[in-house]
Amino acid sequence: MSGMKRRDFLDKPLARARLNRLIAKLIDIGLVAFGGYMYYPMGLILGTIYLCIADSLYEGQSIGKRFMGFGVVSLVDGSPCSAKQSFIRNLPFTVPLFLFIFPFYGWIFAGIFALPLSAMEVYFLFKDKSPYRLGDIMADTTVIANDGTRLDLRAVPTT
Repeated sequence: MSGMKRRDFLDKPLARARLNRLIAKLIDIGLVAFGGYMYYPMGLILGTIYLCIADSLYEGQSIGKRFMGFGVVSLVDGSPCSAKQSFIRNLPFTVPLFLFIFPFYGWIFAGIFALPLSAMEVYFLFKDKSPYRLGDIMADTTVIANDGTRLDLRAVPTT
């Protein structure tokens, strides 16, 4: 470790975690896109509904997050992500996805909305000091490793 600076050593796991979060989201979107393509339009409608509530499933884990070993918790009380928070945190993805249901003009508007929203999501995710993406900021949530050794973040009741 003589040639490596301490900050570089500490930043590499954070960069890897951010990349794994991006991969988890791409898995979820890939599943929705595959279902939407194979069974259009019903597959896209069901996929959009799944994406709306995905982070409230399996104690705060979507299929992608479960596969990558992450979970979503509320910053308010530390409990797993609720369906309402999941809906809010996934709005940057579900709004353009919903527009894809409508042929031609919906596809155009979806493309117009999807690019800037996706760019903002990635920007916030990889922003230097913040571990939150746009959806996390909107819904008061955060993503944590779900490895069994994490601290319980639930608020401790005061007596």
